[in-house]
Amino acid sequence: MAGYWFPLHYLAAHEADPQLATLAGQLVPEYARLSAMLEYPELAAQLPAGAPLPDDYEKWFGTIGLARIRRGPLDATMVFEGSSRFFSARKGGAVINAVRFATSFFGKGQFIPASAVKQGGGYVFRQPLEAPYYQPLLPPQRVTAKNWAALRERRRKTQVCNLEQIATVTERGAGFDLRIESRGTAGVPLAIEVSLREGGELQGCRPAPHAEGAWILEKDFATYRAGGSEVRFGPGAAPHLETQLRGAEPRLPGVSVYLTGYTPFDHIISFEFR
Repeated sequence: MAGYWFPLHYLAAHEADPQLATLAGQLVPEYARLSAMLEYPELAAQLPAGAPLPDDYEKWFGTIGLARIRRGPLDATMVFEGSSRFFSARKGGAVINAVRFATSFFGKGQFIPASAVKQGGGYVFRQPLEAPYYQPLLPPQRVTAKNWAALRERRRKTQVCNLEQIATVTERGAGFDLRIESRGTAGVPLAIEVSLREGGELQGCRPAPHAEGAWILEKDFATYRAGGSEVRFGPGAAPHLETQLRGAEPRLPGVSVYLTGYTPFDHIISFEFR
């Protein structure tokens, strides 16, 4: 939170906003900077009396491409586009750093939403993918490292493959349902990564082969306990045991639990926090 002390404190003083004053006051002991207070003397003024912060809300921040859900100690964040880490959630020490998934689709199947909408009570993220097979140049032409990209666009394309990848996040009671879909070209391997903050106790999974710090949820449910809280998620799926697919981003730090499958794929993972 270090980077937010200055704007919160400045706006709390400038706007006499009681909620911003509460936020800024929480950060002053650790993050207040004498240099900023010398440059902006108004920061030394008495802040207005604080007001309670909301802890039960759902808000769509369209300008910055985020949505937030807060239910007391439980909260979740959705990132609409441009990031593979489209969903995260936490309750106390039980923290899901991110949920990501990827397919081995021509080396570019990492799910990074291109669009997101609020639809039917849930948040729907979509990514369309297309990839052809490139045929030799006619007439033949010498290809070098410098002209490779330009010449590639002149090559005839055949057997164009398509894949539509969708993720839907829906709030359910004390948690969330996450539906993962990937349809189009059939038989493409898929892997879902549930990244957990390290330091807790994981049950219900088996170690992933050849991947230190990675686990496979084959069936039923996994439980992760940390800091007096827990998250239970599943059911699992593991028709294959590959976790690092071609074109996927490297595994995130911490504890990663994987569910796998092949396209066409349609699976709901339920996350229940306690």
